[in-house]
Amino acid sequence: MRDAVGDDVGAWPVGEPGFWRRVVERLGTAVLVLDTAGRVIAANPATERLLGRTTAAMRGADAHDLLHRDADGNKVPRDRCPLLHALAEGKGAQGEGGTYLRADGRLLAVTWSASPLMEDGSVKGMALLFTDATGDRRIHRERTARTRALEDLNERLSLVAEITEVLGQTLETDEALARLVRLLVSRLADWAAVDLLTGSGEVHRVAVTGPEGQDAGFQSRREPAREEAGEGEDSPLDRVLTGGESVLQERVAAMPTAGRPPLAALHSDFLTAVGASSVVTVPLGARDRITGALTVVRTDPAHPFDEDDLAAVSDVGRRVGVVIDNTRRYGRQRAVAEAMQRNLLAPLPRPGHLRLAARYQPAPAGSQVGGDWYDAFTLKDGALALVIGDVVGHDLTAAAGMAQLHGMLRSLAWDHTGPPGAVVDRLDAAMPVITTVPLATLILARVEGDPDTGPWTLHWTSAGHPPPLLLSPDGTACYLEAGQGLLLGTGPVGGAGRPNAMHPLEPGSTLLLYTDGLVETPGSDLDTGLEELRRHALALVHEPLDRLCEDLLAHLPPGSTDDVALLALRVPPP
Repeated sequence: MRDAVGDDVGAWPVGEPGFWRRVVERLGTAVLVLDTAGRVIAANPATERLLGRTTAAMRGADAHDLLHRDADGNKVPRDRCPLLHALAEGKGAQGEGGTYLRADGRLLAVTWSASPLMEDGSVKGMALLFTDATGDRRIHRERTARTRALEDLNERLSLVAEITEVLGQTLETDEALARLVRLLVSRLADWAAVDLLTGSGEVHRVAVTGPEGQDAGFQSRREPAREEAGEGEDSPLDRVLTGGESVLQERVAAMPTAGRPPLAALHSDFLTAVGASSVVTVPLGARDRITGALTVVRTDPAHPFDEDDLAAVSDVGRRVGVVIDNTRRYGRQRAVAEAMQRNLLAPLPRPGHLRLAARYQPAPAGSQVGGDWYDAFTLKDGALALVIGDVVGHDLTAAAGMAQLHGMLRSLAWDHTGPPGAVVDRLDAAMPVITTVPLATLILARVEGDPDTGPWTLHWTSAGHPPPLLLSPDGTACYLEAGQGLLLGTGPVGGAGRPNAMHPLEPGSTLLLYTDGLVETPGSDLDTGLEELRRHALALVHEPLDRLCEDLLAHLPPGSTDDVALLALRVPPP
C-alpha cells in the first residue's frame, strides 16, 4: 500500500513503541501537553527552542501563569484566557494574536491551536501547538499603520474640501467663521477659536466653539495688537499674527499670565480654561496679507496634534484668509452700493390730498445689493409722476446704472409732458449711448387730476416690469396687466412706440408699484408670488400706507435673495 506522495506506508514503523514520541520530538512546531489543571506535563524540543526554557524547568508549572501575557508584558487575568476556557469545557480552540513570555524576558507573538486529549470519554489534558507569529504581527502592524495613515490623510483632505465648500456658501464674515469653527470641532479638534485683526489696531476674538457649542467666555474679547513681535516673545498667537508662522504645541505647559503682554495672556488663559493638551495656531491668509489667526485645541493627551495636522490646519487658514478678504471687500462694496441706492431715493412729495409711502429694503445678508429704485415727483404740468424700476445685475455697477437711469428719466419726464410711453421710448433710445446699463425694467406712470379734488386717472407704460396692483376699498384687487412692453435695452420698439394704458382711480383706492423681489422666490413660481402679494395687500387695505408697506415687507417669503423697492399711492376717500 502506498500513500498520496508515493511512499510505502508499510515502511513507517507506526506500531513500534515510542514511535509517536519520536514524531512529536522531531516536529518543527512547538507542542506543550497540559493536564486538566493547566500544568505542563511535557514539551517537545521545538517548544524549548522557541521559549528558551527546558522541559524540566517547565514541567509542573501552571502554563497560563508561566507564559500568557498581554502585548505590554502584563499577566492576563485567568478569566480572559481562551485556552483555560477551552480546557475547562473540554473543547478545541485556536487563536491569533496571543503573547507568550520567553525565559529571557522577551515577548513572543504566537498563533496557537489546542485539542483536548480524551480517554474513555473523559478529558485527560490538552495538547497545545503554537508557532512564532512575530513576523506576521509586525507585518500586520505596518499594514495597519499604513492604512491608518492613508485614512488620516483622506480625512484631512476631506475636511479641507468640505471647509472650502462651506465657506464658499456665504459672503458674510461672521457666518463663514461660525461655520468654520463648528466644522473643526466636529471633525478635528475639541475647541477652535478665531481672532481677527481690526482696522483700529486690535485683535478681536470673533468666534469660539467647544463641546456642545460652548465658548468658555472668551468670545468677543479684544486686545491691542502688536506691530511686531518682541524679542523672546513666547506667545504663539503673537508670532502668528506678526510673522505668519504656524505653531504646533504638541504638549502645553501651564504659564503664568501676570506681567505678560495682553495677547500672550489671552492665549494662555484660553488654553488653561479649556484644559488644552495640544494646540495648533495658524495665520489666516498668506504672509503678506494676514487677517487673523485660527487656534485649534485637543484636550486628550493620548491624541496630540502632529506635523500632518499642522499642515492641514495651515491649509485651512490660508483658504479662510482668502474668504475673509473677499467678504470684507464685498462688505465695502455692498455698503457703498447701499448708501448710493438710499441717497438717490429722493423724499416723496405731498401732492394735495393724495398720499404716498415708499420703502427700499436691501437684499438679505449674503446677497448683493441690486439696482432697484422708486421715485415720485411733480411734473411741470401739475401731474404726479410715479416710477418703479430694476436694473439688471446685483452689484455696485447695477447701483451706478440705476443712478444714471434715475437722473435721465427725471429729466426726460420733466421736459416731455406727453404720454408715459413716449418718455420711455426716448429713455430707451438714449440708454445705450449715455449709460452703462445693459437691461432694465420699469414702470412710468402719471396720475392726472386736481391734486385736492380729483377725479384722478392713472396713465402708465411698463417696460417688462411686474404689473401694478390696484386695491379697491370694497375689498377687491386686480393687477393692471395693460400697457406692457419690452424691457429697456432690448432694441428699438418701432411702429407706434411703447404702449400706454389708462385706469381711473376711485376714491379710497390704493395703488402698489413694486419690484420683483417682493413676489419672486427661488423654488417658487411667479403666479404664486403674485397671489400671495394680492392676499396680503387686501388684508392691509384699510391700514395707513406706512403700516401697509412695512407689513408687506415683513411677509417676504423665506429664501428671498433680492432687494425690494415698493411705492404706494392712496387716493383720498370721498
